[in-house]
Amino acid sequence: MILGILSRKTTVVPLFIGDILYAVLIYFGFRFLIIKSKKSTSLLFSLLFCFGIEFLQLVQIDWLIAIRKTTLGHYILGQGFLWLDLLCYVIGTLLAFLIDWKFIKTQNLNSK
Repeated sequence: MILGILSRKTTVVPLFIGDILYAVLIYFGFRFLIIKSKKSTSLLFSLLFCFGIEFLQLVQIDWLIAIRKTTLGHYILGQGFLWLDLLCYVIGTLLAFLIDWKFIKTQNLNSK
């Protein structure tokens, strides 16, 4: 999260790193919320969520603009639509999925 925020505040961390890390965070958030589901389900849900947030940036409703002007709203909802962000979300989600698949061993809670 710190690197993602730094990517918005400094030039040391490139902006696209923040978008990739955002997608990683969303993927593992879904893994936490729906732990008993397949990893591919979390992959799909996180991509849908990230793409949904990005396309929502095309919507210019007054109350949504007001939320985006807050610090938290800006970090969560973003400011403007960018096609490059969609690519970053795909990269971040796939990266998280590969880390989860290759390195994180899930324990079968039903076997005793």
